[in-house]
Amino acid sequence: MRPPGDHGRRLLLVHAHPDDETLTTGGTMARYAAAPDTSVTLVTCTLGEEGEIIPPELALLAADSADQLGGYRIGELATACSALGVADHRFLGGTGRWRDSGMVLAGHGVRAATPAGLHPRALASREAFADQVDALTAVLEELAPQVVVTYAADGGYGHPDHVRAHEIAVAAVRRVPEVARLYATVIRRATLDAGLAALSGAAGLPFRMPKPDELPSVPDGDVTAVVDVSAQRAVRLTALRAHATQVAMWEGAEVAFAMSNGVAQPLLDVEEFALLAGEPDGPDAVDLFAGVA
Repeated sequence: MRPPGDHGRRLLLVHAHPDDETLTTGGTMARYAAAPDTSVTLVTCTLGEEGEIIPPELALLAADSADQLGGYRIGELATACSALGVADHRFLGGTGRWRDSGMVLAGHGVRAATPAGLHPRALASREAFADQVDALTAVLEELAPQVVVTYAADGGYGHPDHVRAHEIAVAAVRRVPEVARLYATVIRRATLDAGLAALSGAAGLPFRMPKPDELPSVPDGDVTAVVDVSAQRAVRLTALRAHATQVAMWEGAEVAFAMSNGVAQPLLDVEEFALLAGEPDGPDAVDLFAGVA
């Protein structure tokens, strides 16, 4: 049932770690959070305790040292959400219920895989799955969003927590009939290539350009919705800067960012989505709610 007095359009996003929400859907969150009669809820599955730290002065926060990165990233996420206008943020199952599983690199580019050993509270733990689905189902039943966004089945690049977030979202959405559409955040190859072409040769770029197919993308035909987030550029930049432990920024003739691997990524003016469940609004939707709310 729809909560009394709630907004007419309700968007809920399921992300793995602090910073994922800004990197992949920050513009979409900001655009809908500012829209009339629309609510945006962010569910983050872990604190990102196993993340690699970019600023040297914060290195002691790392999991193999003081193990305080998760707490620090709570503050980064709060600042980012404030910039994006997202007032309703929840950690899945409560703050720190499940821990960042970490990852190992697997093969070409930034492909990731599950580490050989997992922390007892790791999100990717097989034993935790049922409780995780129950926790997300409770949020969906409370808020009754029409649209839910998470990752594709491979988590975008294979990170076990992204894969688990997808699995949790798919299972929970099946239990809640009010959810009309489930989307995956993706980027089509042509969009990524155009963004990288704009960065190529930029004077002073401190990051290296990616090798062919090093950054994840999907075939152009997989994208079913494209949200114009050009008007949200300034708040997206503020939110990206908030995640300073994980994201390095460069603002020259173009804008680029990089994770700890130092690989340049363009800041694009669109965010793209692939429909996982529900009825599409044609092949080129520009509104995640079109035909639903």
